[in-house]
Amino acid sequence: MKRFKFDWLVLPLFGVALILAMWSVSSATWATSLPSPTKTWESSRDYVLQPFAKRGEMDQGILRFTWYSLQLVAQGYAIALIIGTPLGFFLGLSPTFTKIFDPIIQILRPVSPLAWLPLGLIIFLNTGRDAGTYGALFTIAVCAMWPTVLNTAVGVRAVPQDYLNVGKVLKLSRTKTLFKILIPATLPYMFTGFRLSLGIAWLVIVAAEMLTGRPGVGGFLWQEYNALVYEHIILSIITIGVVGFILDRLMSLIEARFKAAS
Repeated sequence: MKRFKFDWLVLPLFGVALILAMWSVSSATWATSLPSPTKTWESSRDYVLQPFAKRGEMDQGILRFTWYSLQLVAQGYAIALIIGTPLGFFLGLSPTFTKIFDPIIQILRPVSPLAWLPLGLIIFLNTGRDAGTYGALFTIAVCAMWPTVLNTAVGVRAVPQDYLNVGKVLKLSRTKTLFKILIPATLPYMFTGFRLSLGIAWLVIVAAEMLTGRPGVGGFLWQEYNALVYEHIILSIITIGVVGFILDRLMSLIEARFKAAS
């Protein structure tokens, strides 16, 4: 099929227009409680056109809420990578370590963020007012680190034995073997894990903010749901989707840079 010149722009815009049309028809017919696109824009305009305004703790511009959420995600994501990456190397290098901990990881991995958050709040209960923040960080880190752990382990196991044999011939130390052979050979797998972990971290922040009542996109969504302001729920959903897409694209660019350099 022959491609036309601006298909990268026209086709996505056509998709957006189609969704807007379906949304309008739905709100006018079978889902009358659903705000139309026009009503959603009119109600959300101040949050979009004044994105960094602060009128109150839970009445702020949408980008200010997004910034709060991103700060928490960055901290939880960093913890996930700091713990998950070495854990993945241990799993990939040591069969004994794998036999001990892999069953535990497989049991903990599918646990929902909604289940981890109460445990996080209990663990950090002694921190007082900061218990919600630390509980949210704990939940983000625990939920986001599994893709990094598993992909890193797979990458380490996939390192060709010839590479390791060359290291032995050259009498490389364990540290040099790690940095000269294992990490470069595992990087593509690690970045796949990093990218998946980032997506999960962003998903978890919404649930964490909703349940802890922290200011952020998730907290704003939950507050507006309780206040029956459905237009702002849609604004929050669109914001979460757009930010998640941007984060994924940025991670993809970084991954491509590292792969090109390695």
